[in-house]
Amino acid sequence: MTIKNTIARLDPRRGETAGPRPDEPPPSAASAELRERRRQLTESFATLQWDLGGLAYEMAIRDHFRLDVLVRVAARLQEVDAELGEVERLLRTEDAGAAGSCSSCGALHGRGATFCWQCGTQLLQSSPAEPATAFTSSSRSVHTPPPAPADDRADARPLTQETE
Repeated sequence: MTIKNTIARLDPRRGETAGPRPDEPPPSAASAELRERRRQLTESFATLQWDLGGLAYEMAIRDHFRLDVLVRVAARLQEVDAELGEVERLLRTEDAGAAGSCSSCGALHGRGATFCWQCGTQLLQSSPAEPATAFTSSSRSVHTPPPAPADDRADARPLTQETE
């Protein structure tokens, strides 16, 4: 990628319009929805933060604070911030091609990972193994010798090792 393309990508007003690089795969529909939701939440967060600061300033210059109003706006700001954090986490997970993140440390992990690569926490819960039915069949135990073949002849006797 040339310097001109990099600058145009960072600042679309300086030439070409910013868009996906040719080596990037097109975003999925879910990814596009997440990115749009992140944009909406970012705008909402900035507006709520601005409003909260304005409220605090107006109350300060009048020397009359209404904590119930401040707490209500701050609680809404926290809700938006938490949702924004979750959307960003989902986007990071999708962009990294990961299957999820560790519940203990938050590190991303791939599909089929059993333990976290960063902290060693077990990611998948394993159920106790069932005993194999082939070896515990009630009809015949593993330790029972196979039945001897029946031989009707009178002169037949079992094979034994002869020693001299």
